[in-house]
Amino acid sequence: MSEFKHWRLEREADGVAWAILDTADSSTNTLGAAVMTELGLLLDECERQPPKGLVFKSAKEAGFIAGANIEEFVSSDTPEKARALIQRGWDTYNRLAAVGYPTLALVRGHCMGGGTELALACRYRIAVDEPGTKFALPEVMLGIVPGWGGMLRLPQLVGPAAALDMMLTGRSISAPRAKKLGLADECLPPGDMDNAARMLLLSGRPPRRLPLLQRLLNGPLKGFVARGARKQVAKRAPPEHYPAPYAIIDQWQNYGGDTLAVPAGRPTSLAALVSHPTTRNLIRVFFLQDRLKGFGKEAAGFSPHHVHVVGAGVMGGDIAAWCVLRGMTVTLQDLSKEQIAAAIGRAATFLEKKLRDGKLARLALDRLIADPDGDGLRQADVIVEAIYEDLAAKQALFAGIEARARPDALIASNTSSLKLADIAATLRNPARLVGIHFFNPVTKMPLVEVVAGAATGPEVAQRAAAFVRRIDKLPLPLRDAPGFLVNAVLAPYMHEAMRCVDEGIAPETVDAAMVGFGMPLGPIELADTVGLDVVVAAGRQLVGAADAPKKLVALFAAGKLGRKSGQGFYAWVDGKPQKVGACRPAKRNSRQTESDPANPALAQRLLQPLLAATQRLVREGIVADADLADAGVIFGTGFAPYTGGPMNYLTSGEH
Repeated sequence: MSEFKHWRLEREADGVAWAILDTADSSTNTLGAAVMTELGLLLDECERQPPKGLVFKSAKEAGFIAGANIEEFVSSDTPEKARALIQRGWDTYNRLAAVGYPTLALVRGHCMGGGTELALACRYRIAVDEPGTKFALPEVMLGIVPGWGGMLRLPQLVGPAAALDMMLTGRSISAPRAKKLGLADECLPPGDMDNAARMLLLSGRPPRRLPLLQRLLNGPLKGFVARGARKQVAKRAPPEHYPAPYAIIDQWQNYGGDTLAVPAGRPTSLAALVSHPTTRNLIRVFFLQDRLKGFGKEAAGFSPHHVHVVGAGVMGGDIAAWCVLRGMTVTLQDLSKEQIAAAIGRAATFLEKKLRDGKLARLALDRLIADPDGDGLRQADVIVEAIYEDLAAKQALFAGIEARARPDALIASNTSSLKLADIAATLRNPARLVGIHFFNPVTKMPLVEVVAGAATGPEVAQRAAAFVRRIDKLPLPLRDAPGFLVNAVLAPYMHEAMRCVDEGIAPETVDAAMVGFGMPLGPIELADTVGLDVVVAAGRQLVGAADAPKKLVALFAAGKLGRKSGQGFYAWVDGKPQKVGACRPAKRNSRQTESDPANPALAQRLLQPLLAATQRLVREGIVADADLADAGVIFGTGFAPYTGGPMNYLTSGEH
């Protein structure tokens, strides 16, 4: 099949054929127009000379298939173009599903979007049991739907509840999880995969059949499932901001998962989604994320395996646990052995939850080593300081670190509000110090700020970004300034929220306004979660002590620090704030009503300091440009993704 550029069709003597995808001029397999056209030609060839069975496999080390070509979707900027793109995939995969010979997808590595839909169109699926093997239908995160058969076939294979959970969240699932759900027929180690594929392909095993109740939920009881799904989606994604999840539910319930069958005038139609500003902005966020990933390209001669973390508090302990999860060996140092023990206990719980396998969790935990004397400093590739925010304490600590660390070790501070230049001032070689600033909770926040001080060597900053990417976080390069980017925009935002409380507006009302705007949680709850001691310290650095909100000062003085103490602006029970509902403000300075808890006027007031701070940081060059500012504030604060970020929001006409 020499006329193929992206596919190879290899036939074996036993009649088994292998369709091997190797997208040209790309490190990953994507399903652009040329690839899909060739897939049709490959099916033509198999129709002329049918094999005993056909296995789909990737030639790429990076994974199976990363999904559709997003650039092509972006260029499909009219309903007509988008419809043609969807029609191509829908027709091709329906044709694949209908062939007379058995087909199998051998999935190793990422299998995303159109890749998962191709696998669903096959009779069988084998998932290779490696950490990188993931199945996902992430289209909802781009404001679109799985239009190439995912909404049709996934519910038929795993049941509607599990299928809707995957499609409505965009979350990926591991190979063992895929086997448990029924998405994969087998989950096997890589050494057995080719022979296992042949055996399953030729086994004659009937395709998996759902139990009766699941078939009913996928048929006559669809309405019951759809109502429950809409109720769950409404808790986190209002339809005016995020129409795609509602479109997925509607298209599955009423149109058999065929997005092409939805009338153009319906709000859940393909035409409505393509023209919605959220879709444009979510695709923008996708490309911003890719840009951040690009900063983490490999640094020459740098391959970190051993991380030494100094400080076993919540932040340091969670950094250690995350690095262990990502395959690193970690030594954890603290003056308090009790702190180290508590951090290791939290890590054990976290690893069991993430890995869902007791043996794997124990093996991972073995890589987390208590090190109260700091002996690991001498062997570590990366050293991360995560102690309390005190300049003199950090300077003294780094003097000791510099004396004991390997000359080629990366030395980093997780400071959140101090200037890196001040910390490095007492080092013999300040070029070695870089900021690697994680966010709380470390296990959930994808962004890490990589801060270059005035003296930080460029190669040191590049190594720091490479390390951040190595542990599967998004590195954002910044210049040194108090609060960097994220805290510098959050501090005035949270202080404005607390001034509202000083004016008599209930904390619940303030938080409801911003959740209604699209934030994951309100600024008062955020302050309580971070800790009011941290908020006070950051406020002194970033806003000014003279301007501190009165209620904040009073709570701090009384030792009421928020979640960590059980009482702050809210009382906290079992880790949750006890709210009494959004209330009308004492002073009628907004359009708040009991029927409108979102309160857009109050939201705009609260946004102004954040927007102004973001503009200032771009203007001063702390962050290189407006796009990176948007990326940092979205991935570092959860700023409403449907807006495309604060700078985009300011220029979009929505503000």
